[in-house]
Amino acid sequence: MSTDIQGTPSPVLEPLLGIDAVAEYLGVSVTTIYDWRVAGKGPCAVRVGRHLKFALSDVAAWVAAHRETQPGRAPDVGR
Repeated sequence: MSTDIQGTPSPVLEPLLGIDAVAEYLGVSVTTIYDWRVAGKGPCAVRVGRHLKFALSDVAAWVAAHRETQPGRAPDVGR
C-alpha cells in the first residue's frame, strides 16, 4: 500500500494497458480484440472516455482461463 497526500493508506492502482499493448501481448490484431469483445469472449476492459483500458490482472485471468487443461485438450471456457 502507498499513502496519499494526507498520509492515509491507499491501495496502489493497478497499471492499465491500452488495446494495442494487449493485442501485441496476445499476438493478435486490435481488430481481433474488438471482435472478441463484441462476441463477449475477450478480457474485461475499463472504458476511459473513448478508450478501452485493460487491467493487467484481467488479461492474466483471461489467459489463465484459456490455458489448456492438458496438452492438446481445450479448456472448458465457453462450452
